[in-house]
Amino acid sequence: MRRIARENAPWALAAFAGCALLAWLGLKSFAWSDYESESRPAFEALVHGHLTAFLQLAPAYGGSLLERAPFALIPGLWGGGALAVYRAVAAPCLLAAALLGLYLVAKMHAEGRPLFARVLALAVCVANPLTLRALELGHPEELLGACLCVAAVLLAAHERALWAGLALGLAVANKEWALLAAGPALLALPPRQRPALIGCSLAVAGLVLAPLLLVGSGGFSSAVRASATAPAALFHPWQVFWFLGHHAPAVPGAGAALAHGYRVGPSWTGTVSHPLILAAGLVLPLALWLGKRRPERIGLRAALLTLALLMLLRCLLDTWDIAYYPLPFVLALLAWEVRGAIARPPVLSAAATVLAYVSFIWLPERGSADLQAAFFLAWSLPLALALAARLFGSPPAQAHVTGPSPSERRPGAQEMTVSASSRPLRTS
Repeated sequence: MRRIARENAPWALAAFAGCALLAWLGLKSFAWSDYESESRPAFEALVHGHLTAFLQLAPAYGGSLLERAPFALIPGLWGGGALAVYRAVAAPCLLAAALLGLYLVAKMHAEGRPLFARVLALAVCVANPLTLRALELGHPEELLGACLCVAAVLLAAHERALWAGLALGLAVANKEWALLAAGPALLALPPRQRPALIGCSLAVAGLVLAPLLLVGSGGFSSAVRASATAPAALFHPWQVFWFLGHHAPAVPGAGAALAHGYRVGPSWTGTVSHPLILAAGLVLPLALWLGKRRPERIGLRAALLTLALLMLLRCLLDTWDIAYYPLPFVLALLAWEVRGAIARPPVLSAAATVLAYVSFIWLPERGSADLQAAFFLAWSLPLALALAARLFGSPPAQAHVTGPSPSERRPGAQEMTVSASSRPLRTS
């Protein structure tokens, strides 16, 4: 244990340093961010001891506020103000990224992966420019949900059903899009353990959301129902429906910087957008299970690849798609790359990060909305097709038995290696 801690201590310092750098860059102020208008009123009520007002003022993702509520009370120990609370409630989200990055790097180190591959994996996880944008916009909970979804699939693949259910339940309570992780997590578990995951995740999510439903006086429920259907006014360039919209001199609900060249979406896109995402979360795992001839479970890599593909489909199908939406996709793709048998750097997740940065952050200041949409679709659609081909084209997981040739066998002694899924068993 001491040797493992000593070997990973530098990586832990690097992970926390990366998160501290993002916090320093992205948490300077909450002015003009979604935090100021959506989360700050609820947290201020909580800090002043008004628990009922806190629940009533919670936004549609109020479950995330409840999960991070203890951190909002910490600045009160030294008399910290609103800015200290803003930074404190982002801390658990950054901590989750640091822990996920440290776990992935520790596994890579144990497998003898090259130093560059480990450095790149840690950088994608804890120093991602998409995370920085999420902090600037006031949505650190997106990072927390992404880490919890990846953790749920990792735990399920290692047959930790209750822990996987805990992670999935917290992720769903944090933000409802985490339901997309349920299919991959269930498929990664043996059938006998799936009821435990379902029951635990429902219990955890219900426990977190129950106060909001009971005390929120309908405000939280109304906000959730409103978010289930995307309004046509929120029609961003980075999605498949963009070119179905029409140009307008002024886009309702868009700022002056965004109005030029933007389109207004058909009303039906808001109606079908979110239901299509939920349908993908059901259909894709079911199609994978049927396509693999109904295996008892799928391997770790297949489960992570399924999660990554679902998160990318969420970006493509959501008319709200914005800079921090690709975060869950990038982290799931990173986990899929580094937990595989191929000892190469995670270049695909790093490239996806760069392409998303160009699409959502760099290009909007330099190109038209139509150019942004075309560039986004030019890389995201082929990548989704490639991931789907990789997922459905791989053979179903089978047990492989290897051993000495008949000429090498000695009487009374036989050695073989049995591998089922991702767990090798060596017997003699």
